[in-house]
Amino acid sequence: MHIHLYCKLINSADSCVDEALCGLVRASGGLSLLKGHRVVLRSDPDNLRGKVALLSGGGSGHEPAHGGYVGAGMLSAAVAGGVFASPPPASVLAAILSLHSAGASGVLLIVKNYTGDRLNFGLAAEQARNHGVAVDMVIVAEDCAFDQPSKAGRRGLCGTIFIHKLAGALAEEGCSLDQIVSKVTEVLKGIGTLGVSLSPCSVPGCLPSFELPPGDMELGLGIHGEAGIKRSKVASADEVVKTMMDHMTNPDSQSHLPLKSGDSVVVCVNNLGALSCLELAVVTRAAIVCLESRGVVVARVMSGSFMTSLEMAGVSLTLMRADQETLRLFDAKTSAPAWPNLSSQCVSGRGYITDPQAVSTRPQDDAPVMRKALEKVCSTLLEKQEELNSLDRAGGDGDCGNTHAQAARAVQEWLQDHVVPGCPGRLLSVLAGLVQEKMGGSSGALYSLFLTAAAGHVTEGRSNAAAWASAVHAGTQAMRRCVAVCLDALCPAVDELMTLTTAPPGGQMAVLQAAVQRAASGAESTRNLTARAGRASYVAAERVTLPDPGAVAVAAILRAVLESLEGKK
Repeated sequence: MHIHLYCKLINSADSCVDEALCGLVRASGGLSLLKGHRVVLRSDPDNLRGKVALLSGGGSGHEPAHGGYVGAGMLSAAVAGGVFASPPPASVLAAILSLHSAGASGVLLIVKNYTGDRLNFGLAAEQARNHGVAVDMVIVAEDCAFDQPSKAGRRGLCGTIFIHKLAGALAEEGCSLDQIVSKVTEVLKGIGTLGVSLSPCSVPGCLPSFELPPGDMELGLGIHGEAGIKRSKVASADEVVKTMMDHMTNPDSQSHLPLKSGDSVVVCVNNLGALSCLELAVVTRAAIVCLESRGVVVARVMSGSFMTSLEMAGVSLTLMRADQETLRLFDAKTSAPAWPNLSSQCVSGRGYITDPQAVSTRPQDDAPVMRKALEKVCSTLLEKQEELNSLDRAGGDGDCGNTHAQAARAVQEWLQDHVVPGCPGRLLSVLAGLVQEKMGGSSGALYSLFLTAAAGHVTEGRSNAAAWASAVHAGTQAMRRCVAVCLDALCPAVDELMTLTTAPPGGQMAVLQAAVQRAASGAESTRNLTARAGRASYVAAERVTLPDPGAVAVAAILRAVLESLEGKK
């Protein structure tokens, strides 16, 4: 593997397209390659007999487009060029003739509006007609970026896959070439796409296509690494989506998508290559909310990577006005490997929140000592948020402080609205549920496990120092049974606390002070330990020389409890 400044996980720039096509076809039983050409075909050509065949394609680098959309109910074949390069006419012609020889009644070419694609597909179409093939071509040009498009017209973007889907469903039903062309030409009037990116992309073996400083975003860019129409500072997802929707539907723009309240749309939230799935889901929510706030009915949503631009960290939004017939075709089954498994239920108007089963609780008397201890623990964890994050960055993902702060804020909110129950076990059960829900991750599960196990050992009638010691011991044992986790701060403290079972009433505070001191010493000793679980277990021991953040957090919690009992603020 050759390593360049802008690394890619490939074998070579020259072979990457052919190897990628081979990978797609080898992984998909319904696909095959046309020998001598970069053409992906359906592996069941007999099922094309008497039907219109669909052919699309273009430059590589947009995967899964277009080879991933080959299958029953979508494309019959897809032809690929080099990265961001139009496929040669000879390969387009070979694909057409292959479909014709399989018995297709005609071939429809679905072409994105780029000069090279129009020329090469157009030339192949003319050559195919000379061979007696019935061929027609639909040009997809749904880009909403330019207020005044150039002579070349609007670019073809992710809206192309909507045409693949609708034309594919019509072809599968046996519609004629003219009928399919007529239907999709009408639908194209109601499709619009706009992209935004936080980074450029780079063709294998080349430098990035344009410069984009950190913190900037590019609006209205294409899918070949070309810069957009407007550059601005990165804003929130909601603001970016609103800006995109405003631009796409601005009636002052010659390339706008007419959209009014009451219209029904299909939405495609398309990852341009390197946006995280989390970010994409945030953008998807923003798109749905933005459209619904304008009175638009969101009928279907597809969210994922459908037409990418290599590793560009960005997203495009495609809207398609849809009546019931369009939705019927959209929902039709397909075997194309890249088409998502979508629900046919309307997105807008669907209830998507499920209420938890109600649990009746009887109000209890307040317990001011426990409330004070909890408040002190919460404020301590919030104060230590950055310290714990810093420690966690040495061997983990740097969020230990954040997760503890989430739990602390959740407990603080609960304390504002609830009476602390007089039964300590009930309070521990409540806290277990809170940290499980709000803290998340393995830390939330561990704390919830500890609190759940401890809850059964302290009741309204049994909450003396010895009972609390037994409860802490039970929680620790439960954690040990479930996972080999670092308890270097907790175990020494628990050993000390167990002496409360025999300590005289006047000596209980001294035992607690000693337990807190042993917890702090245990946390400090983790500087020299190798992690056995969690993310830190995958980090070389010599790289981790700071104390374990989880142990430091436990020691801080115990000290906060001690200080609240001592009356310190």
